[in-house]
Amino acid sequence: MQHGITSKLSNTIKGSRLRRSSGALKPHRLSERPGDLPGPLFVHGGIAPTRLEALIFHPDGLQRRANLNLEQLEDLKQGGAPLWLRVQGLGDPQLIEQVLALLEVPAELHPALVETPQRTRVDVLGESLQVVTHRFEMGASCQLISEQVGIVLQSNLVLTIEEVPRPLAFPELTHWMEQLQPPPGYGQLDDIFFFLVDEVLDQMLPLLEQLADQLDYLEEATLRRPTPRVLRQAYEIRSTLRHARAMIWPLRSQLIVLMRQSKRILDREAIRSFREVTTHVEVVFETAELLRHQCDGVTTSYMASISNRMNQVMKVLTIISSIFVPLTFIAGVYGMNFNPETSPWNMPELDAYYGYPICLAFMLAISLLQLYWLWKRGWFQDWTGMR
Repeated sequence: MQHGITSKLSNTIKGSRLRRSSGALKPHRLSERPGDLPGPLFVHGGIAPTRLEALIFHPDGLQRRANLNLEQLEDLKQGGAPLWLRVQGLGDPQLIEQVLALLEVPAELHPALVETPQRTRVDVLGESLQVVTHRFEMGASCQLISEQVGIVLQSNLVLTIEEVPRPLAFPELTHWMEQLQPPPGYGQLDDIFFFLVDEVLDQMLPLLEQLADQLDYLEEATLRRPTPRVLRQAYEIRSTLRHARAMIWPLRSQLIVLMRQSKRILDREAIRSFREVTTHVEVVFETAELLRHQCDGVTTSYMASISNRMNQVMKVLTIISSIFVPLTFIAGVYGMNFNPETSPWNMPELDAYYGYPICLAFMLAISLLQLYWLWKRGWFQDWTGMR
């Protein structure tokens, strides 16, 4: 790509073709974080300490500089070489503000990068293109863990602000750039920007695969051992999918708006990169939507299995009742007390020598006849058994 996307977007802003509604650049914080805090943030009381690291794209190779200060960062900027600056941890907001001011990132974009948690968003202002999203991981017991990531593209700089420090963030992209000869130059910074956004989205697919495996297990458990715990896990996974969809989906609509309003300025390569990211978002969203429907299927299967088991219980009770109803009737008839001397009717079985065993044998015959009749009609089959 011969020309960077940022210069085209800057011309778009200057030409007033990129229309924004009032308050579009104001930060939109979420009422609650979409998932738990990562482990490192718990250790540091919810906010990790801030440190600076830079990857410098020299013509002779990629160089890494860690634990930078403002003076060293200013020297790197004046050197003119394209670089990727990583700001890890939000424990020092003042330092981050100074870094953003030094890099000439518009002040209107600062709150969205520093304040957490933010809604997923895409912003363009001046010579800066910004994406704020969340990186998700799966914790124990399918517990969602999220961390905010801000990515900014300028003419000679890619800036990432990560809420949680990592020894090597975006490992696949970093490894690829270390092997690339010659290293990326000015014309490839926009490609690196899109690779960063894509890698954040790529981390959603393994998470969705884990959720799919868990849903398969729950779906089988609803048929074999339907318990309230299975239903609770299905609702937890549904909540996880809802948070993931809510954080990923805004990228699609905002990228579409960006392409429509600046398509006269962006070249084909830039538009193709935007479309690839949009397609990736759609794939992730559709996968999450299919898994959400599978959660509904697990719930439906659970309800059907519980209903079948309840029907089985009622069937057993009905069988028992139907067998003992005629026996109870016979016992009730012969349990009536009438005086044979005063009553014109007499019960001859009361005076029979074998009346008692004959009555018991008759009641047993009735029970066996009913059992045979119910068995022939299939009442003794287990309706809840696996087919």
